[in-house]
Amino acid sequence: MSAKDKLLLAARDCLLTKGYAHTTVRDLVAASGANQASINYHFGSKEQLLTRALRDLNTEWGELLFAVLEEPGDADQEALWGRIIDSIQVNRSLWFVNFESVASSRQDEEIRSMLAGGQEVARASLARAFAGLGPDDDPDEVRAAGSYYFALLVGLAAQWLADPEHAPTAAQFVSGRQPPAPGRPRVG
Repeated sequence: MSAKDKLLLAARDCLLTKGYAHTTVRDLVAASGANQASINYHFGSKEQLLTRALRDLNTEWGELLFAVLEEPGDADQEALWGRIIDSIQVNRSLWFVNFESVASSRQDEEIRSMLAGGQEVARASLARAFAGLGPDDDPDEVRAAGSYYFALLVGLAAQWLADPEHAPTAAQFVSGRQPPAPGRPRVG
């Protein structure tokens, strides 16, 4: 395995265990067996190495999510949310990296752009899985439905990552009630 590949593997492992902000050059050198100069030689900087590994991990996260959304089965939303919750639990480190990448995008245009592109694909996939909307449907409807389900996904994932003991089950999540529209009283 080349030094470049060892560094990428080390960056991936460090991101999954320590996170972007807490990974040091020393961590990368220790995990890869490469020397410090090889980071700059192959990637230009520690940040560029971590960004490359982050892009790879976000791609992996997206592939896992899309596989869950496209898994054959019934169109039961509770079952679909249940599979998403299972994926969050099995891939916690990967979901944490994805959330951390949002914070990293504040200072890094490359990460922000990567996330924006990934979110666009996720919205389309979520609109298809939950609302039955596809490429032949009105793009505004697909985007609106996908944005709605993306917001639900992020909120559900945040709860499962921060407080899994109190996070809602799929049944609880699906049975939740939407708040009344402004100016309309709650019914029931």
